[in-house]
Parts: sequence; structure tokens; C-alpha cells
Amino acid sequence: MTSGTLNATAEARRSRAVRTDPARAAVELAIVQAVAYADVFDYPLTVEEVHRYLVGVPASRGSVRTALSSPRLVPEVLARSGRYISLAGREATVEIRRARGAAATDYWRRAIRYGHQIGNLPFVRMVAVTGALAMDNVADGDIDYLVITEPGRLWLCRALVVGLVRLAAMRGVVLCPNYFLSEQALVLSERNLFTAHEMAQMVPLTGIETYQRLRTVNRWTDTYLPNASGHPRRLSPVEPRPHRTRRIVETTLRSRLGGPFERWEMARKVRKLGERGNGHTEAAFGPDWCKGHFGDHGQLTLARYDDRLQALGSRLP
Repeated sequence: MTSGTLNATAEARRSRAVRTDPARAAVELAIVQAVAYADVFDYPLTVEEVHRYLVGVPASRGSVRTALSSPRLVPEVLARSGRYISLAGREATVEIRRARGAAATDYWRRAIRYGHQIGNLPFVRMVAVTGALAMDNVADGDIDYLVITEPGRLWLCRALVVGLVRLAAMRGVVLCPNYFLSEQALVLSERNLFTAHEMAQMVPLTGIETYQRLRTVNRWTDTYLPNASGHPRRLSPVEPRPHRTRRIVETTLRSRLGGPFERWEMARKVRKLGERGNGHTEAAFGPDWCKGHFGDHGQLTLARYDDRLQALGSRLP
């Protein structure tokens, strides 16, 4: 029997094995999807990250490692460069990730310092880093935050946060708290792979109990990222300091005096932000939410992700 015949026979056996083991094929496809999604951000993954962000399929780390040893994946569809896994032909993104990761260290020091300051403001119940910095993938100078507030005082709380943002800007630090939710609006209605990633990737800095409640009421994210429970970074969130000034301000603004100010600030900012957000489907404003996502980043990300899967075509497991 010739070597060509032996190779053909071996390949036929591997194909039959995959066809008769749909679980294995599902894991392989989920791995490619995880890497393709991260590639939108020029971000190759480690094996641990591939496991955490496996798309749609719960699987053990052992199953992921086994699948990554398959010649159907590496080097046919994926490439390994040291500890990183990228799409084949996209190995150059490893150096991009390393450079951005090195730059993220200074940003994290600022993000934590100012995040704790935001967490100490009246009516703030949770602060989390989101966006690129949450993944050490800094491509611009923004530090994105999600802020959870006490119900009924979201817009007054936002005004206080904006004041801190302006003070930080005077020191050359760009803070971008572009997403506010009250504790009455923790269940997200926008449910897709992008939003699931944002939820799974965020790093809480203050208000761990609120963070855990946020994750619990949004268990729909398990449909997309079943392995991505808990927050991804070994960083211990702190609780806001119960200082006297905060208590006095909260007590005062919870009274009848606070209601008219809250409604006035909401009407003023919703009108202004609504004009800016006209035509941007991801921007939304109301009594319990302020979502200043004017770039439609989620839709663009999902479109680019689909483009990558389409380009892989018949090479997909």
C-alpha cells in the first residue's frame, strides 16, 4: 500500500470519527467561533480564554485542549504562536495583543483609582470596567465604565459622575462612563453574543453584591457563553466607604427636594443626548438607564464576526 493510500485512509477515518462524534465537532466549531470573535478585536486567545469564551457549547478544559490538537483545526483553520491561538494567517495579531497588554498596565492604575472614587459618590451601587481595557486590549485612551445606581436618582448620580470625569480630564485622564443602569433595570433586553461578551468580560471594582445580582438575572448569557461565569480578573472589588458627606447628600436628595431635580436633569439630558443618539439604535435613555453607545459598536462587531465566519466557509468544522 502506498503512502498516499495510507494518508487517504487515515483522513477518511478522521472524517468518519468527526461525523460519528457530533459533540467533538460542536466543540471544534465553538472554538473557531470564539477565536473568530476575538479576531475582530485583533486579540488572539490563550487556551484558558478559548475555554472561557467558547461559543454556545459547555465543555471541559480537557475537551478544548484535545480539540486544539486536531489537525482539522491547527493549522488548517487556526494557528498557534507560543501560548496564543489565532485564525490561520492572523498570527501578526499576537504582537498587537502584547503591545496593547503592556500599555494597559498604566490604564488599570487610573481605572481602579477613579473607579473607586466613582463608587464613593452618592447613589452609586456598582462600578465595573468594560470595553477594551477589561481585556487588556487598549486601542485608545478611553476608560469605559458601567455604573449601577439607586433607583430614582440615576440622572442626579450621573451628573455627579460627570463632574468627576471633568476633573479627571484636567489631569489628562479620559474617563468614559457611558452606561448607567438603576437597580430596577438590571435585566438586559438586548441579547446577543456581543452583549453576552460585554457582561462576561466586565471587571467589577465596587459593589460585588450588585455585580453578582446583575450576572444572576442575566443568566441568558449562558446560552452564548456557557463557560464564562464570574468575573475574569483576579481583582478584589471594594465596598464604598460609608462617609458622612455621602450619607447626608443621599438623605437630602431622597427627600421631596430630590425628585424635581432628578426629573429636571433627566429631561434636560435626555433631550440633548437624544438628539445626538438619533439614528443610533444602541443609544437609549430613560428613568432607569442611560446608554450612551453612539457608535453602534455592537452591531458593527457582530457584522465583522459574521464576515470572518463567512470567509472561513468550508473550512469550518
